[in-house]
Amino acid sequence: MGRYQLLDSGNFMRLEQVGPYRIARPAAAAVWQPTLSDDKWRAADATFHRIEQKAGQARGEWSYRSSAIQSQLQNSWEIQFDDIRLLLKLTSFGHIGLFAEQEKNWGEIKRVISRQKETTPGEPIRILNLFAYTGAATLFAAMAGAEVVHLDASKGTVKWARDNAETSKLADRPIRWIVDDAKSFVKKELRRGSRYHGILLDPPTYGRGADGEVWKIEDHLLPLLNDCVQLFEKNFSFFLLSSHSPGYTPIALKNIMQQSLGSRGNDGRYEAAEMVITDSTGKPLPSGADCLFTRAII
Repeated sequence: MGRYQLLDSGNFMRLEQVGPYRIARPAAAAVWQPTLSDDKWRAADATFHRIEQKAGQARGEWSYRSSAIQSQLQNSWEIQFDDIRLLLKLTSFGHIGLFAEQEKNWGEIKRVISRQKETTPGEPIRILNLFAYTGAATLFAAMAGAEVVHLDASKGTVKWARDNAETSKLADRPIRWIVDDAKSFVKKELRRGSRYHGILLDPPTYGRGADGEVWKIEDHLLPLLNDCVQLFEKNFSFFLLSSHSPGYTPIALKNIMQQSLGSRGNDGRYEAAEMVITDSTGKPLPSGADCLFTRAII
């Protein structure tokens, strides 16, 4: 089954060991030269070649070391990542179903949920995961004992996340799997009077909802955050925002989160940082930004 390791980065690429396969993919922040030899990079089982950048999405195609490897990689494969198991596969956008730079956040989610369960024993802890993709954060939250609403606009991606729950033996946990537009769903939750102890979101630069609704981060993020704040329980524990969009730096994310939380952010702390993965040669690869707000009681 195997695990994940970032082997090297450079020349706007990353070289990863993902279970039994070595994969080379684009990495926009890798503006330096690689450390490992060309032979190590040429040994990649699959390499993603970007063809076009359209509407915030990089499309391209994969090349393979051999026809036998290509045949194997037409199917998904399984890896162990911390305490969960994930099914990975190659996509036309160059993604594989894993965002390892979120590992620190997954650990924080588990810690905060576990702490809140100790401070409010017997009370269900409800978490909303928007733009939830293949569900690693959902699984870590469920593992910590939370009830989770997992939302993504892609039906296929939600199925992928449900398969990950099955693979991780967490399919029996209280997870609601929702295919919907994030903006529309949050509005509906406000009308229903739903409340959450924690909300996390990792919005794309551009996307479309389940019914074709357009998402543009520069137009829609701030209104969505303002609506999310209204969904918090009085004793909510955390708010996590991450982004891979250009210009959405740690300082920018902290500023907009502080603006959205207003006085509700007075009794906690903000931690904003670059998300990074450190490769086998010791180089950190910047991979987006995040801001985590946690209540002082946690």
